[in-house]
Amino acid sequence: MYQSLLEQRKRKLCSHALFMEITSLRKLQLFMESHVFAVWDFMTLTKRLQQDLTCTRLPWLPPADAQAARLINEIVLGEESDEHPSQGHCSHFEWYLQAMVEVGACTLAIKRFIALQREGVDASAALHRVDVPAGVARFVDDTLHIALNASTHCVAAAFFHSREQVIPSMFEDILRQGALIHHQAPTLCTYLKRHIELDTENHGPAAEQLLERLTSADPTYPQQAYEAALAAVESRITFWDEVRASLQEVQP
Repeated sequence: MYQSLLEQRKRKLCSHALFMEITSLRKLQLFMESHVFAVWDFMTLTKRLQQDLTCTRLPWLPPADAQAARLINEIVLGEESDEHPSQGHCSHFEWYLQAMVEVGACTLAIKRFIALQREGVDASAALHRVDVPAGVARFVDDTLHIALNASTHCVAAAFFHSREQVIPSMFEDILRQGALIHHQAPTLCTYLKRHIELDTENHGPAAEQLLERLTSADPTYPQQAYEAALAAVESRITFWDEVRASLQEVQP
């Protein structure tokens, strides 16, 4: 039952009406100002998996599952230090910030959020000290709760079903919005196309293999993983609903 419901909700997520709402530069700016927080918290899920499946402390110890370590390390390599079209290497988060600057989107909130954490402020507390829409704060809090508290296989389920598997379809929909994206946001276009390529060919299949390895360890894990995935997908749908509602308030 959960599997069929999960697939139904993922289809809703991938075909969300939000993408058709991005019809002006101002709406694109507002979309990116919210979406950048999802770009950031994606890496929090990713690094939680790397933390659990590899050794990131000293002294080093060999990973319990070398294949799982390889899968997550390959994903981290691409997400945290990908080849930039013109500037060597950077994280996809930094790439997205460049795309925001290019279209005139405000980066003050996300940069303040990062700066507060560098100063030692807890991520959840920092989130509520910056000026972000309530829907952004709720979504990131949901992701932080998973990343900080869930079992590894549940984190992997949220990571695969609500991120890696659905991102290509969502980003293809954004690219289909026509001249606005292609003419006014070339850096965003390059970012979206790179994600589609990586997630379709490499990261999506790797995340799926990783989830299969983790859930095979215990007969209770598949059910727990699907419940975690369903909750994560529902959280993302609600996030898109809230962003769409905010864009509908903008004058054409």
